[in-house]
Amino acid sequence: MQKRKLGSLEVSTIGYGCMGLSMGYGTVPDKKESLQLIRQAYDWGCTFFDTAERYAAGDNEALVGEALQDIRDKVVIATKFMLDQYTPGDTPRNLLRLIREKLENSLRRLRTDHVGLYYQHRVNKDIPVEDIAWCMGELIKEGKIRGWGQSQATEAEIRRAHAITPLTAVQNEYSMMERQFESAVIPACEELHIGFVPFSPLANGFLSGKVTTDTTFTGFDARRVITRFEKDNMTANQPLLALLQLFATQKAATPAQISLAWMLHKKDFIVPIPGSRKPERVRENFGAAGIVLTAEEYGAIESALSQIRIHGNRTDEDLAKLRTL
Repeated sequence: MQKRKLGSLEVSTIGYGCMGLSMGYGTVPDKKESLQLIRQAYDWGCTFFDTAERYAAGDNEALVGEALQDIRDKVVIATKFMLDQYTPGDTPRNLLRLIREKLENSLRRLRTDHVGLYYQHRVNKDIPVEDIAWCMGELIKEGKIRGWGQSQATEAEIRRAHAITPLTAVQNEYSMMERQFESAVIPACEELHIGFVPFSPLANGFLSGKVTTDTTFTGFDARRVITRFEKDNMTANQPLLALLQLFATQKAATPAQISLAWMLHKKDFIVPIPGSRKPERVRENFGAAGIVLTAEEYGAIESALSQIRIHGNRTDEDLAKLRTL
């Protein structure tokens, strides 16, 4: 697989989002299968693996760490921290102490002495982004992280933070079904030479075309509360799947591959991190890196997308409801 740059970090054109191996989409694979799948991802060319302290209370980090420990110097690991227990108005040095403790715990689980990319999982609205950026600069100086990023950040938050400690990447939701960040965030990333890492680039699997209105979701499965998976919305969104299938047929590809090839065509600093728990799906996703859209094909897709209304979305507020079901 070819490489791309997130700031100064070189990573595979498509990364692997590892969350689903531990939580989020119903029954998870057993540990042996998950370890094998992460290593297969590497064998298929992936050098960029994404996890977070919040995924299964750290178990996902431990899984990634175990799978990659003997090839650690050949991959870039990204993880995330969430500040949900702090004193409003706290000093930057106290924030640094809290974040460093979280990072040390992540490093222990990941079996490493540094991570390539350390994201603030969500931007706290009552903590100045400048304070967080200063903390990240200190951790970079210490060699514990190579770069840092924000998740679900706005253009203003990105610019303010970047002025203190340059951001390596921004990880926001982005797909054919969620394009709100095209107007300001992605152009800001381009201007400031910041990588853009789309999570849920296949809209939680909807764009794969594998999910139908007859599919049922049980247990701790995010699709139970994501409104794009409500039956009426799935029916209303069929024109999008028809468009993907049309181009998939023309390119001897799959709908998922066309979805990923579309965003790869947009900018060379975009590195999506699809996640799947089946080897054939993971390999299919990576195969999108080899599908090149012509300018005419890309233009035709963009034109068709502009005529399609998307029904339903994915919000943090809806995901919080999953804990009460």
